[in-house]
Amino acid sequence: MKIATWNVNSVRMRVESVVAWLKEAAPDVVCLQELKCTDEQFPKEAFEGLGYNCAVHGQKTYNGVAILSKRPMEDVTPRLPGGDDTDDHARYIEAIIPATKGVVRVASIYAPNGNPIGTDKFKYKLAWLERLNKHAKELLALEEPVALMGDYNVIPEPEDCYDPKAWMDDALFQPQSRGALRRVEYLGYTDAFRACDAQPNQYTFWDYQAGCWQKDHGIRIDHILLSPQATDHLKRSAIDKHVRGREKPSDHVPVWCELEI
Repeated sequence: MKIATWNVNSVRMRVESVVAWLKEAAPDVVCLQELKCTDEQFPKEAFEGLGYNCAVHGQKTYNGVAILSKRPMEDVTPRLPGGDDTDDHARYIEAIIPATKGVVRVASIYAPNGNPIGTDKFKYKLAWLERLNKHAKELLALEEPVALMGDYNVIPEPEDCYDPKAWMDDALFQPQSRGALRRVEYLGYTDAFRACDAQPNQYTFWDYQAGCWQKDHGIRIDHILLSPQATDHLKRSAIDKHVRGREKPSDHVPVWCELEI
């Protein structure tokens, strides 16, 4: 089973690019983030035409997450548990997908950016990541393969950034943010890409400004975290960097892994 994650930065604007990549990469499951559209506006037909079932948790103009699967999905659950009625951000959707043997539980995640530091936005980021940690722990109790995939908006280590000093005052690289991601890993989750590729300076995001793509001034903030039961089946993982060089690209690129399951 090939599973992937991609922050598409407006799915309606990138639909042709997404379709082209789906035809090329042929993932069985792909989690999309930053849809920037409502459920009704999501271009389901384009993906259903390729054989994908669509589960969408959208939001007008902002946020939005989805799961595309060539296999039927069960128990589709939008929203990360633990929030209150005031949290209307569409940042999480989860589903169960059948595998050759058993099932895989997949979540599409779009964690808050958190900038600027010292504001309620940063507090919200940390609180949201704490909710994710709690839910991730609860999922481990199910003792089944779990893949928590998406744009975490966290740079895990200095080697995941072209210039750590340039990000010292950014919410994505704060000790609290990095610590929050690390606590999920300490529960027993594995960073699929790093388990397969230890080379530094491998990025998933390049800003549109200041020639960042041309200079390879990127950061790695899109991650696939696997439960122990999923990690046992991990075959390989990679970043499809070349997608960033295409016409009208997202500022993120797909990350994928293969599970022998």
